[in-house]
Amino acid sequence: MFNRDTWREIFDTLNKNKLRTFLSGFTVALGILIFVGLVGMTNGLQNTFEYYFSQDATNILYLFPGRTTKPYKGYKSQRRIEFENDDLKDIRENFAMFIDYVSPMIQRGALVKYREESNNYTTIGVDWGQQFAEKTIMMKGRYINQEDVKNKTRYAVIGRLVEQDLFGSKNAMGKYIDVGNSVFKVIGVFQDEGGDREERQIFIPYTTRQLIEKNTDKVDRIVVGFKPELGYVGAMALQRNLNKFLKDKKFISPEDQNGIFIRNIADQLKQNQDFAKVLMVIAALVAFGTIIAGIIGISNIMVYVVKERTKEIGIRKAIGATPRNVISNILLESIFITTLSGFSGMIAGIAFLSSLGDKLMDDYFILNPGINTGLAISATIVLIFFGSLAGYVPAKRAAQIKPIEALNDE
Repeated sequence: MFNRDTWREIFDTLNKNKLRTFLSGFTVALGILIFVGLVGMTNGLQNTFEYYFSQDATNILYLFPGRTTKPYKGYKSQRRIEFENDDLKDIRENFAMFIDYVSPMIQRGALVKYREESNNYTTIGVDWGQQFAEKTIMMKGRYINQEDVKNKTRYAVIGRLVEQDLFGSKNAMGKYIDVGNSVFKVIGVFQDEGGDREERQIFIPYTTRQLIEKNTDKVDRIVVGFKPELGYVGAMALQRNLNKFLKDKKFISPEDQNGIFIRNIADQLKQNQDFAKVLMVIAALVAFGTIIAGIIGISNIMVYVVKERTKEIGIRKAIGATPRNVISNILLESIFITTLSGFSGMIAGIAFLSSLGDKLMDDYFILNPGINTGLAISATIVLIFFGSLAGYVPAKRAAQIKPIEALNDE
């Protein structure tokens, strides 16, 4: 039950001992603030991983040709490996059960013109599946399709910023642009969550790019989109099988690690997720240690408080105060300080994290740091509980002291 006299006494005590009150509250508030900050920053780092991997599909294998370092089956070392169109066909036929699409990539820089406007952009020769690998979002028109690839059409799908640079406020659809002295018709405009660099790219049929380059059949690299249901284990098995298949086909030693490179997005995602989990565990341990430190701090301060008020407690007991009265007064004071300071530290921590947003993204790769409100409140309540317990133990011990011994205490 609320007792005005008890609370007036508590406030008088706090007012008379401002430094002691401040130190008690500061210990609790700092503990919660550090806890919220650590957990929030770790969550921000995890948000960064998710952001980067959400820009493109994760069920992707990127195949890159390299240069051999070992002689094999009559072939010398330092042989440059090249991918060709029949490699695309062989992968499709031999791994049809496991893949959704195979898309080559032939990347070139080119000066692109439209009337008086011009700029340098990256052009990429692709097949239809590249749209899903890049998670390309079509704003207008359509993407490159199988008919475009088959017929080697001079069609181009341009990024949002390419349209903005060359056409201004005009619609680029159906217009003709000069791409490296070859004329292409714009059939689509796309946007990409990857940012400005991706939106200043131009996609054309890879067969058209090969035709322009004297009808070659070479490709720079190959993108393989595998079925998502394969999962991580299936993706790793597919990577090993593809690597073996291509090494056998290109006469590369099985021990040669430089002949072919495979970038497995699923594997990278798993590694980053594991790294984030380790960081979460470390942050949780440090945060838990911070809470323990806060509890120890408030416990030490409460022991000092009770020791300092020993004579006062003796006088109270001499004039009729019961042990319960003594304990409740000290306990209420402890609960009040820890509750007020704990929630102040929690609110300050949450507000600080909310104010950061993406400010730490460029320098520290931390995006939108934050903490679950329920977790923050739970941690605060735990600290309040143990802080109260820290006040109860010395208060109970003081309440058991006989009045004459308390009055003689030095």
